[in-house]
Amino acid sequence: MTQTAWAHLPNAKHIDWVLASLKANPEKWNAAYYTAWTAARAAAWYEARNAARYEAFDAAWYAACDAAYDMARTKAYDASRGAILALIVYDDCGYMIESEIGELKIIAAFGDTRAILLLPACNVYNELTKTSIAV
Repeated sequence: MTQTAWAHLPNAKHIDWVLASLKANPEKWNAAYYTAWTAARAAAWYEARNAARYEAFDAAWYAACDAAYDMARTKAYDASRGAILALIVYDDCGYMIESEIGELKIIAAFGDTRAILLLPACNVYNELTKTSIAV
């Protein structure tokens, strides 16, 4: 098995899931892009990116984003980049992907950067693994 640039990170398995689901279901990621509030997502994006200015982050970030870009060059790519960013920067957020979408929306509404960035991933996860209706 090939070692990835992010294999050493605590959320490596979640980053792998994001990339695998993006490749298999780009249409779900494209639709999930619109589940995040634009202004809140932009603020969360810059907060997380500024919190992670170091060389090890950059190697994992660029490698994972290149992999995502090769799979989807649409809004799906943008949605997956937010999830990848959160998973690289915040070690404690992987569980949010498997959360109930309504619960994660509440956390995101309170301004939690991790939740805002992972909302599209949570939506895709719920659509793929549960019978709940994506919101």
